[in-house]
Amino acid sequence: MLINDRGKTDQSSQKEIEMTTSFLTREGYEKLQEELDSLRTVKREQIAERLHEAIEGGELLDNAELEAAKNEQAFVEGRIKELEIILATARVIDDKAAQAGCIQIGSKVTIQEEGSKDKEEYTIVGAAEADPVKGRISNESPLGKAIFNHREGDKVQVEAPAGAFTVKIIKVS
Repeated sequence: MLINDRGKTDQSSQKEIEMTTSFLTREGYEKLQEELDSLRTVKREQIAERLHEAIEGGELLDNAELEAAKNEQAFVEGRIKELEIILATARVIDDKAAQAGCIQIGSKVTIQEEGSKDKEEYTIVGAAEADPVKGRISNESPLGKAIFNHREGDKVQVEAPAGAFTVKIIKVS
């Protein structure tokens, strides 16, 4: 617990320090680690070269290339910090540890919306590796939350921002 200069608990600072657990598949963890390694080595070096060239290139007060390089450096350093936090707080989910037929992080799920003939396939992942376009939905998304811990054959009500709907779980692997 943090105490501010008036001797009282500083809730805002406490919230900044608290880190939530990031649930990741083994594949997701390795992908984020590779991105972090690349940013720390290759990208930082590229930005350092751009900064050096921009500084040597002339005026420092009105140098668009220098500004662009500084902005890119700030973005990359922010992403490095974000990845460090995600990986430091990561809980890697073992695909084989999930209960048979029960939807968990790492499960591949086939669902069908009530009233539709189309089947949709998703992989349930942690928020840090979600990519809905590629069929990877977060366990924290409305659909992910609704179907989590359910089994094949279950009908589940999903409360989404666009309205509620029901899905049937066709297959879990």
